[in-house]
Amino acid sequence: MASNVSLLGKVADEYSKIWELRDPRVEGWMFMSSPLPTFLICITYVFLVKFAGPKFMENRKPYEFRNLLIIYNFIQVLFSTWLFYELGMSGWFVGYSFRCQPVDYSDSPLSKSMTYACWWYYFSKFTEFFDTFFFVLRKKYQHVSVLHVIHHGIMPMSVWFGVRFTPGGHSTFFGLLNTFVHIIMYFYYMVAAMGPQYQKYIWWKKYLTTFQMVQFVCIFVHAFQLLFIDCDYPKVFCLWIGGHGVLFLFLFSDFYKKSYSSKRRALKARTENGKLASEYTNGHANGYANGHANGHANGHANGHANGHANGYTNGYANGSTIHMNGHAKSNGHVEKNGHLNGAANGFLAAAKFSFPCFLDGDALHSKIE
Repeated sequence: MASNVSLLGKVADEYSKIWELRDPRVEGWMFMSSPLPTFLICITYVFLVKFAGPKFMENRKPYEFRNLLIIYNFIQVLFSTWLFYELGMSGWFVGYSFRCQPVDYSDSPLSKSMTYACWWYYFSKFTEFFDTFFFVLRKKYQHVSVLHVIHHGIMPMSVWFGVRFTPGGHSTFFGLLNTFVHIIMYFYYMVAAMGPQYQKYIWWKKYLTTFQMVQFVCIFVHAFQLLFIDCDYPKVFCLWIGGHGVLFLFLFSDFYKKSYSSKRRALKARTENGKLASEYTNGHANGYANGHANGHANGHANGHANGHANGYTNGYANGSTIHMNGHAKSNGHVEKNGHLNGAANGFLAAAKFSFPCFLDGDALHSKIE
């Protein structure tokens, strides 16, 4: 019992010593007086998106937030752009060293500007919770992955320590790079939310995950370099930030391998007998199954045999038309469920048609189907 009390006393003493190192300039700022509010918000976030939210939506239809998503992502693009500018103009574009940058605890205009930028970056981590809230309310539970929840759930707590103790200096490179990535990411989300007609402009979708992995490599290399050189910056924060970079790199690379490698294998497996492997049902682009576009598979296109299949035209066989789920049944003809320009469940004009270049979209960055 006495040993436990002694251990708790040592922990309390260490906490007091660390707490004395806090930056007094942020004293009194929202959520800066203690880590407890931020911690409770993060725990609440996890509870809402993994338990309460799905329970609430259990017997409800998914909400459609197309216009709201466009507005939300546009605001996030603007917010991220402003943060990137502030972090740059408060230090990284005006003299900060990428090799070693101590924290300026003075009340100089640039130092105060960097401190404010750091707090707003911290605040932005809470606004990003809405990414997950929208997934839950739209019943896109496959996107609320462990990676997604970890990434969003621990960031506010991590950034809180940075703002409370080191609002500026070397580790703010993390924020600079992260806001730049978010400009591109939320721009993609915004365009994707506009609808299928705009998806041809975001063909670079699958490179977002690669871009984020490059970001994390840059972050941990930039942070860990201070472990090998003499720099007046707390090495514990280098380990903290660099550790985040390694953790997220591992999680994102694992996600990338599972998402893209499996999809490539599935795509290859579905490509048989010259058929275009795609996500279509009973209807294929450039028509390779059950007689579709461009006169392939029994020589049919829009119901025209072009002189093939027992010599009938426009799907007529001996003066009669036979319809059976898009298959050539008797003497050959073309039926519904699989025609160019107008058949049920298939083809270029179908409502759920999606271009092949989007088949490699990852679950994390996909906001629409």
